[in-house]
Amino acid sequence: MLLIPAIDIKDGRCVRLRQGDMNSATVFSEDPVAMARHWVGQGARRLHVVDLNGARSGRPVNEAVIRRIVEAIGAEVPVQLGGGLRDLDTIERYIDGGIGFVVIGTAAVKSPGFLHDACSAFGGHVIVALDAREGKVATDGWSKLTGHDVVDLAVKFEDYGVEAILYTDIGRDGMLTGVNLDATVALARAVKIPVIASGGVATMEDIERLCSVQSEGIEAAVLGRSLYEGTLDFRAALERADREDAQ
Repeated sequence: MLLIPAIDIKDGRCVRLRQGDMNSATVFSEDPVAMARHWVGQGARRLHVVDLNGARSGRPVNEAVIRRIVEAIGAEVPVQLGGGLRDLDTIERYIDGGIGFVVIGTAAVKSPGFLHDACSAFGGHVIVALDAREGKVATDGWSKLTGHDVVDLAVKFEDYGVEAILYTDIGRDGMLTGVNLDATVALARAVKIPVIASGGVATMEDIERLCSVQSEGIEAAVLGRSLYEGTLDFRAALERADREDAQ
């Protein structure tokens, strides 16, 4: 189980939101680059970076900070980046600049043809984010709920050639209420590509629950508020996940 610390960037600062609400941002660091170095120093093997302003505006806003993060941590620790990735030129610029994976959410749902083109042009680098509330996908920084079913879209996008599905239960994100294991497992069983769990991971118990269903295809988890508020120790969680992998 790959455990991925999240660095959400709003107005150049490292923040966490509750249920995607931009007005409920808690600032955890004025220096996202230092935060990236911290998690790599703790053993992180991948980082999840989100341009929150970009997600809302539909274009990169915190690109300069993101570039500094990539430069600071080097190529050995890939960054998966989301937020404001709505055209192929932007994706190409980020990948050429060292981003390991691009996470496409809103644009994938609204413009499936764009996602198909991105997978064709940047095979192996594209992750689709399916952010859902009660099984229905949300877009535009989670501000708009669609009628699309999560599993239906996941199966469709798997055929396009995406590398993985990042699944977030919006209702649990940033709330420290525990991961929605049933919905995540159901999604993983419906596709053959890896699923990355996100939203609500709060304690070591959640890590153990995720590890217990890793064989279903849930190969990674994004960790956010639990790390920043101290309800989960990253090193200890990493050791627990690595023990599971060694068995």
